[in-house]
Amino acid sequence: MSRASKVVLGLSVLLTAATVAGVHLRQRQDRQRLRDGVIRDIERQNRKKENIRLLGEQIILTEQLEAEREKILLGKGSQKT
Repeated sequence: MSRASKVVLGLSVLLTAATVAGVHLRQRQDRQRLRDGVIRDIERQNRKKENIRLLGEQIILTEQLEAEREKILLGKGSQKT
C-alpha cells in the first residue's frame, strides 16, 4: 500500500471515528435536555398546584374579611338608630 493511500485511509478512519463520537455526544446531550425538561415540567406543575392552593386560601380569607366588615357595618348602622 502506498504512503498516500495509508494517509487517506488514516484520515478517513479518524474522520469516521470523530463523526461517530460527535453523534454519540450529541445524543447524550439531547437525552439530558429531555430529562431536564421533564423535571422542569414536574416542578412547574407543583408550583401551579401550590399557587392554586394559595389562591383558594386567599379567597376564603377574603370572604371571611368581607363577612366581618359586613357585621361591623351592620353593627354601626344599628347603633345609630
